[in-house]
Amino acid sequence: MLKNVTRFFTMLSLWVSAVVFASPMGAFATEAAATGAAAGGGAGHAWWFWPLILLVFCFVLGVIAVLAGVGGGVLYVPLVSGFFPFHIDFVRGAGLMVALAGALAAGPGLLKRNLASLRLALPMALIASACAVVGAMLGLYLSKLDPRYVQTALGATIMGISILLLCSKNSEYPVVTKQDAISHALGIEGIYQDQATGKEFEWKTHRTFTGLLLFVVIGIMAGMFGLGAGWANIPVLNLLMGAPLKVSVATSKFLLSITDTSAAWVYMNQGAVIPLIAIPSIIGLMLGSLVGVRLLAVAKASFIRYMVIGVLFFAGFKALDKGLGLGIMG
Repeated sequence: MLKNVTRFFTMLSLWVSAVVFASPMGAFATEAAATGAAAGGGAGHAWWFWPLILLVFCFVLGVIAVLAGVGGGVLYVPLVSGFFPFHIDFVRGAGLMVALAGALAAGPGLLKRNLASLRLALPMALIASACAVVGAMLGLYLSKLDPRYVQTALGATIMGISILLLCSKNSEYPVVTKQDAISHALGIEGIYQDQATGKEFEWKTHRTFTGLLLFVVIGIMAGMFGLGAGWANIPVLNLLMGAPLKVSVATSKFLLSITDTSAAWVYMNQGAVIPLIAIPSIIGLMLGSLVGVRLLAVAKASFIRYMVIGVLFFAGFKALDKGLGLGIMG
């Protein structure tokens, strides 16, 4: 069964890439994006100017994301929407594809190594993916009324995420004394072997109902803002439900391959996933992630973490400023 699941996600990754990069809708939207970028401040530049800048920007973003231990999507959407002349709908659509590409690339390996738990992921994915569709539709509706509504909500959310990252202290091996009835019925438990120490850790979860309710909110926010939801998945799975930290991280990454697929379909159907933006974003972040993995061993993680929190707070404040029309940051 595990081999079939792994093969499915590998094929899904290739299929999604082919649909996004080669569809007639994508070709049409590329031309629209080029026109929109010029109207938003890119006038006087060749069509390839902003995609090239975006490629370099996303390469740096990919390096930083790995060093800080956060998903690329949570950095991508607020920074690109704040500093690039693209409509926020296009940025959110590309943000989902960025998070989805990373999750689909990592998913099969996480399953093979028995780090991601299907029993833990599937109930959460069912709720989060359905709510992500609702969130994507809500975000596009609000954007049609006035894009400033989405910018304001995005700014408030990003500032909240920066505070959450600053205050959260993950627990590597949470202690769960009693498994709740829902977790027991769904069989959400397992044995995790830490390859670093060689020790086996038997884990189970509790407070499952509360976790399911929170994944309703997580799904809506992931679809509405195109952020990916690793920043929220991990604290819920680890701190609230009691899954080991590495299992929570791996399961969260696997969850994105399901949740973001659902929301991405809504954006693709509305023509908001554009190759002109999505291709350089995905390539840049993927290449940056490879470099980031190599630098991870020598980098000071604490400094990078606080730097990312500061960047997120700044990006959230800029989005709030842009949405409310305060004009503080130009």
